[in-house]
Amino acid sequence: MSNMDVIYQKVHFRHDPRWSAITGPSADDVVLCVACVIEMMESKDVSCVRKSVALAGVGGVLKRSPGAIKELLSQDTRVCLHFIASLLGMLRSSEDSATLEQGIQVLVHLLLELQSEQFVQDVLNDIHTQLSQQASVRGFLPIFTFLGKLVDALPALPQTLACHHVSLLEWLSVGLQYPDEVLKASVCYILRRVWEVPAATQSLPTPLRDSMARAVLHTLHHASTPQLTINCLGLLKQMLQLGEVVSVLMNCRTELVPDEGSADWPSSQYCSLPLVLKKLLLSGDELLQVASARCMAAVLVHSPSQYCPQFIQADLPEFLFERLSSSSSEAMLWSTYGCLLLLAEESLFFSQCHTVYGIEPLVRSLKDVLKLTNLEVQKQGLQLLTVILDRQPAAVRLFPTSMGFVGVAEVVLSGVSSPCLRVATHAARAATALLRLQHQSSPVQYKELKKIVGAIITRCTELPVPITTHQSTTGVPGPKPTNQASKAGSFLLQALVCFQESCRLAEQCSSEPSLKENAFTAPNQQRKDSLEALCLSLLRSCDTVLIPTVTRLCEQAPSSQVLQHFFSILSYQFTLLPSLMPLFALKLASSGFIRLVLEHKAALCSGNRNSGLNAACCDLLLKLCKCLLSQPASSHQQDVEEQLGLLEASLLSLCSRLAEWPSLLMDASGTPRATQHCLISLLHVAQLHGDRYARAHGEHTRTHTDTYTLTGYLALARPFLIPPPVSTLVVRLVSSWPGDLPWCGKLAGSDVTLVVSGDERLAERALSELRCLLQARGGSDGALPTLLRPALLQLLQRLACHSTGSSQGPGPSAPSALPLILQLLCLMQTAPSAASEMDGTDFKLLFHVSNLAGKLKANNKETLLPALNYLYCCLALSPPHCSDRAVSMLLCNTGLMEQIQALLDLSSSSSSSSFSSPPSSLLSCARLLLSSLIILQHTHSAQVHMCVRVDLGAMVQLLSCGKRHADNLSLACLVRLLQAMLDVELASPLLQLEEGAVGVRQRPLQPVDSALHPLGSHGAHALVAALHGLLLQKQEGLLSVSVNCLRSLMGFLHKRCPSTALHVASQPWGRFLLYSLLNSGESLLQHPAILALLTLLLQAGSGVVQWDPELEQVLSAVERTGVDKLRPSAAHTLKELLTQVQHSTSLTPPSEQHTLRATALLESLDRLPSPEPAQNSVLRQGELSYCSLDVTVNTGCYRELTRSTNV
Repeated sequence: MSNMDVIYQKVHFRHDPRWSAITGPSADDVVLCVACVIEMMESKDVSCVRKSVALAGVGGVLKRSPGAIKELLSQDTRVCLHFIASLLGMLRSSEDSATLEQGIQVLVHLLLELQSEQFVQDVLNDIHTQLSQQASVRGFLPIFTFLGKLVDALPALPQTLACHHVSLLEWLSVGLQYPDEVLKASVCYILRRVWEVPAATQSLPTPLRDSMARAVLHTLHHASTPQLTINCLGLLKQMLQLGEVVSVLMNCRTELVPDEGSADWPSSQYCSLPLVLKKLLLSGDELLQVASARCMAAVLVHSPSQYCPQFIQADLPEFLFERLSSSSSEAMLWSTYGCLLLLAEESLFFSQCHTVYGIEPLVRSLKDVLKLTNLEVQKQGLQLLTVILDRQPAAVRLFPTSMGFVGVAEVVLSGVSSPCLRVATHAARAATALLRLQHQSSPVQYKELKKIVGAIITRCTELPVPITTHQSTTGVPGPKPTNQASKAGSFLLQALVCFQESCRLAEQCSSEPSLKENAFTAPNQQRKDSLEALCLSLLRSCDTVLIPTVTRLCEQAPSSQVLQHFFSILSYQFTLLPSLMPLFALKLASSGFIRLVLEHKAALCSGNRNSGLNAACCDLLLKLCKCLLSQPASSHQQDVEEQLGLLEASLLSLCSRLAEWPSLLMDASGTPRATQHCLISLLHVAQLHGDRYARAHGEHTRTHTDTYTLTGYLALARPFLIPPPVSTLVVRLVSSWPGDLPWCGKLAGSDVTLVVSGDERLAERALSELRCLLQARGGSDGALPTLLRPALLQLLQRLACHSTGSSQGPGPSAPSALPLILQLLCLMQTAPSAASEMDGTDFKLLFHVSNLAGKLKANNKETLLPALNYLYCCLALSPPHCSDRAVSMLLCNTGLMEQIQALLDLSSSSSSSSFSSPPSSLLSCARLLLSSLIILQHTHSAQVHMCVRVDLGAMVQLLSCGKRHADNLSLACLVRLLQAMLDVELASPLLQLEEGAVGVRQRPLQPVDSALHPLGSHGAHALVAALHGLLLQKQEGLLSVSVNCLRSLMGFLHKRCPSTALHVASQPWGRFLLYSLLNSGESLLQHPAILALLTLLLQAGSGVVQWDPELEQVLSAVERTGVDKLRPSAAHTLKELLTQVQHSTSLTPPSEQHTLRATALLESLDRLPSPEPAQNSVLRQGELSYCSLDVTVNTGCYRELTRSTNV
């Protein structure tokens, strides 16, 4: 039909031939008359079929003969405009769909061929004129369809409409109010094409733009046909790209101003964008659901904080989660994941528990998604899971039961095993968030945790080589990383973060007794599903995978991020499995980890860079050194804290490479002293445990000195050439060097010579060096003290001759070397090398020192203090089978007894001036010595040659009134002396007691005073009050000795007068004492002395201790801390307290909860490993050394202790 002539025969003869043309190839020539076409289109008498045939012919000419019609019409513009207007008018007059379709095609094709903007403008003006002349848009569907096709054909038309035909766009907006949904769909299509052009959108007037947005929202709300809904959604999605329009739509509530053609809209109706999108989300059409989710996401990207609450309050998250569980479409899943990710940025998303509702559908969808091939959807889903786990409030648990936790663990495991490293990295991030305490189910699924960590670590072993984490932080440019290497580096870094989080979780679980084991696990599976099994798995993974992988990576390109997490992970191991750490620490030290950490610290942390890595390095080195120094095989156990203090003070600032260490050690002026301390301390630890780092340093030093080995270099650094703290570690390092014992012997011999050389400075430094040698070598085989004792005995014998004259009235003082010799004897006696046996040399030394002590003046503190201190340490540390001979030797020395008496008299004499009063440390040492003599004399029934007068009243009065003027150590030694006297029931043949102020002057004595003589009832109450006052000071040095003395006093009272013992224990001020002590912080609530005091009061039948509040406070504090965190002494005294509580009759009956809690704590205490017997070690405060057992809380029932003392 398109090849037929386009001529209207009835009128064609009237037309000018110039408006006709023959077109087409010669075989198919077609005659076309433009005038005929115009008349046919305008005539009402021409049928639709004839018009359709004519239009088909015109269309054929346009296709077969481009330019033919344009040439005809170009003869007269008026004719051309008339031709176009006739076609446009036909669109309004015709009702035949085929004719309309032909007319639209011809009109669009013609405008394209004419290529004239003016003709397009005329068409648009004509359309606007037609619309303006009509009351409604009825019948304009063909016009709008044509306009839609024209917009498609002319890319510049949207801009033209927006800039020059705003009124036409306004009429188009009015068309959205017309009830015909096909017409509204056409309008939406035109507007969508306009809004697709950003420049056109920006050109629209704001009122028109806003009214369009409201109209589209209402149209979408009432749309009932798929075509209108889809076109509306397309237009809405374009509108939502503009933030101002989003604001209008989100604030749009009621804009229902009906057109006269749509008066059926009730004004009470309203709609909002979230509700409209929610309705589409509930539709059964997946295409509409996807479009709804994408529109939602388009809104939220503008301002999640502003728009999320409206969507959340409309319950959109709930329906989005439902779509996850009911759809397998990748487009739907991708859109839903993205929308939920944006909603998750708002806290309301979590506070309204949408995550609790949606976590199960999310997990189910992820299980299916991870089986698909679309990696982007997998990453998006895992990212959503990570965000939910990361931001979920701790108070609202996502996995209250094990089933939910196992499900999400399976998803994480599936993601980690993905062949795509990016997906595996996202899964590792999700695992990191999952490994938080708040997400653990009850009971904790340790087996699943092991699987997750194991899968991530296993994946690390499969990473391709090389691995690149990030840009090198060393400043040295390297080769550009490949994409695969970068992916592997990202996964490794995330794996380390996840592993560190698992270590933190294990540490948190270890502090909660209820989380340590799964109580519902079968006994044969308990070991596999326990915290211990998880910790062992972490340590094994560290040892077998992480250490070799990370060290291999950092040999190529060190990364500060990787190393920071790696070192933090290693630090955690020292907390999780302390029992296995000695072996682990030895393995690390022997494999060069000290060198590794220090080298990376120097390379990456100098110049205040990477402070996090620097802190991680320091923490690991401190824990490693502490573990190494605390091992039984290690020397110098008493100096662990000192050495750790040196490291802690300077490790942060130590950022020097290995090659720079010799110059730092030799630079006495430029290098800070603390840095030198730190260097030598690290060398000592490394050498002590066979670290090849120390050997490498020794080789480097030998290279730079050309003459000396490391031993020779350190030997040259004599104590009189470098500061004393450095010399201590230098000598220790020299003495600990393998095979250098002869050198140490020679060094010790030369130091003994320096002691008596007469040069006080050299003598003091030599003494300091000998102290270091004793501590370094003495703890291993005791050979050095064995070499020193005979030499010191000879020196003592020789110097004793010179000191004899100084003790007889005025005269020259003792040689200055004598105090140093006595100090060295004290050090040798209290060093770890002190032998368990006392041989002839020891007794000779004891004899000479006691003679010297008896001959010295009481005001010669420099000599008398180390002498008495040595005698006290000998007695306190002597083995039982030797102590009888030692105490007898001292008791028969009347000069020594007179010296003790003189010191006590000077301290108690009220007429003595402060100048003549003995120093506090000297008096304290005399009291300690006397207390040891009292106990050992009572134990061995040793013969006494001279009694020592003791004013019992003055002692009690000093504790009551004079404690403000006495230091804590002096008070503690006085209380220790009182305890010793009470332990022997104030009836030692060594003592001559004077009642003093506590004596009862009334004669005859009352029965109570007679039974308690010489203390008396008044003295007993005064001593109790004084001890309570010392306890209220809450000083560490006084708590234990005060409770011990109170226990001995209660034993004395119970044996002599039980009623007085009960009366004293039940005084009302006891409640005030307990209130003050128990409300002074967590540390006192768990202090062994306070626990022992509660036990003592319960044993005495006192009613001042009750469940509430005293015992309740103790139980709560222990539960918060954890039984495994208690000191051994505190655990032991707590166990005694809980045992006593079960048998106490003075307590009110406990509640069921109290009983259960106490029983649970007792069971936890029973599961703890048996503590080692307390060793009588030596402590030092200032110039005074004292034995730990003298200031340690005694345990057991005071009645039993009283009986054992009398045996």
